This record gives sequence, C-alpha cells and structure tokens, in this order.
Amino acid sequence: MTDLEYLLESKQFEFPKECRLLTSEEYNFVFSNPYKVANNYFLILARENNLEYSRLGLIVAKKNVRKANKRNRIKRIVRESFRCNKNILKNLDIIFLARRDIGILTNIELRERLDSKWKRLSLSYKTH
Repeated sequence: MTDLEYLLESKQFEFPKECRLLTSEEYNFVFSNPYKVANNYFLILARENNLEYSRLGLIVAKKNVRKANKRNRIKRIVRESFRCNKNILKNLDIIFLARRDIGILTNIELRERLDSKWKRLSLSYKTH
C-alpha cells in the first residue's frame, strides 16, 4: 500500500469538525423529532439531515458519570465506534446520551453495545 492509498483510506475513519454537532440549533433539530434506539446504558437519537454524511453529538452529563476521566473514556469510545461505523450511517444527525449506569461497562462491553445499536439504527432508520 502506497502512502497516498494509506492516507486516503485513513481519511475515511477521521472525525473532523464537519462530522460533529456543534450548535444548539443542530442539537434542537435532532431533539425536535428523533428516531430513538436505546438500552439501559445509553440512548441514541437520530434524524435525517440534508448532508451526504452523518454527524455526532455527545451528551455525557456529570450527573450520570461523576468522574471526568470516565466521561472522557466514554466519549472516546463512542467517537471511535462512530468513526468505524459511519459508512453504514448515511446522512444522519445523531445524539448519544449517556445514562446513569454507563460507567460500569468495560470498554469492550460499551463498544459491542454501540456497534449493535449502530447496525440497528442503520437498518431500522431506512424503514422509518
């Protein structure tokens, strides 16, 4: 694999600013009429956007996860999982909301649950 091929392939898994929900208007757009996918540990809200790619917003409240290092760990894992699965999540604005017990999950358990929810979201949103 040449350097150029590697660079182009690695770009596919980046998480640039364009792939993030940044403003309150963007978050409110998703909150206004979302499609929901949930379990005991987190809730994922999604709504179709007019872009050619998906965007992610994260809400990990201090009320639900007290320690900053645990909140940061959760956000890192969610971003990584989103990056690896964004090819199946076409033009959706997505908000990830952490629930109270999410801190007890290991990295692997959280990643497995996220991956299954991304797949469920991609399959069920097409029929929504």
